[in-house]
Amino acid sequence: MIFVVALILSILLIIIGIVRFKIHPFFVLFAAAILYGFITGMTVTQILAAVNDGFGSLMGKIGLIIFFGVVIGTILEKSGGAAVIAARLINLIGEKFIHLGMMLTGYFLSIPVFADSAFIIMNSLNKALSQKAKVAYSGTSAALALGLMATHVMVPPTPGPIAAAGILGAELGSVILWGLCVSSLSLIPCFLFAKKVASKIHVPIQMETSGGAVHKPKLRIALLAIVVPLVLIVTKSFFDYPEWNLQSNSVYPVVQFLGTPVIALLAGVLLSLLLPKKLDEKVYGASGWFGDSVRIAAPIILITGAGGIFGAMLQTSGMAEFIANYFQGMSIGLLLPFLLAACLKTAQGSSTVALITTASIVAPMMSGLGLEDPLMKTMTVLAIGAGSTVVSHANDSFFWVFTQLTGMDVKQGNQIHTAGTLILGVSAITLIFGITQFIS
Repeated sequence: MIFVVALILSILLIIIGIVRFKIHPFFVLFAAAILYGFITGMTVTQILAAVNDGFGSLMGKIGLIIFFGVVIGTILEKSGGAAVIAARLINLIGEKFIHLGMMLTGYFLSIPVFADSAFIIMNSLNKALSQKAKVAYSGTSAALALGLMATHVMVPPTPGPIAAAGILGAELGSVILWGLCVSSLSLIPCFLFAKKVASKIHVPIQMETSGGAVHKPKLRIALLAIVVPLVLIVTKSFFDYPEWNLQSNSVYPVVQFLGTPVIALLAGVLLSLLLPKKLDEKVYGASGWFGDSVRIAAPIILITGAGGIFGAMLQTSGMAEFIANYFQGMSIGLLLPFLLAACLKTAQGSSTVALITTASIVAPMMSGLGLEDPLMKTMTVLAIGAGSTVVSHANDSFFWVFTQLTGMDVKQGNQIHTAGTLILGVSAITLIFGITQFIS
């Protein structure tokens, strides 16, 4: 029983610290882990060992992966590559299908670029196309935002899913493949919501003046930085699939090296350096784009490390054995990670924090929940991602980016964005349950 009390108190500390006192999530997670350790009776030596092992081992696995993913996204955003990809997608789909175009554009952009930044990049184009096509701006904005959210929480190399996969030991290529499948299908009801429901809410379009000429890199170069790392990682997953026996193939050592996530994303970084008009200190300097990437990635990496400490503390305390005994014979499975992520998302706002914290808490419980199989580890990452969309409201920075850029008030934001994220999360977890029932 002491484990449950300690876990509840730790989660309350996380929520109150972040929401009420606005303390940085790293320090709150770190403090919650220490508190949990002392409440459960761990010795000082055990606590210190959990701190060192939890932070160090996790950073060794995914620290560079997160950083390289952020670098790719930052260069795509600042070089104009992201805008070029977005414009081409819209041209391919056509103005008649503006809702679908916005949703798919957001879906692909949010794989390398943070959802907040991608919405800012896309907003002017969204306004112009909505006005030209004479469709409701509220509906296209909802489609764009939900497309962004879907890959933001379920498809690496976005930092949240990468961190969750690393914490749970899920194979990254599998998370990418299943994440693309689940996130895309879960957008079907979101598309209907954006077109049929959100579009009925009137939001006037306030056009902005043009900011002058912007550098436009070539589309194929912009796509290389995204597509090549994903292809390399997924290819390695195919070669590693045990039933296919491809490890004996002569090209396997090359595939194994290039498909390792840190090498694949490093390749993406190198390819992204082809995008800037001029490669100088503005790009690679400490105060340039590389420096910006460090500032963006550092909090995420630290929060992930603190989550690793929390997970190690739970593991050392004996929580895994307690959960295994308590849930024996119960079919709670993926429901626990989904609900826990949903509670944390709703309470403190950040999807990334919800993903990392939930993964850290659930990691020692995987065996007891019957989720230790490789496929179930992947589905657990996706279930946590689904939960971390439910729901975006006034304590989420993306909610305010969405409402302020579109000119919506809080009520309209709740009617459109908050309701949309609820539909996205519920659709995703329903699909995940269906997939696991069909496969098992």
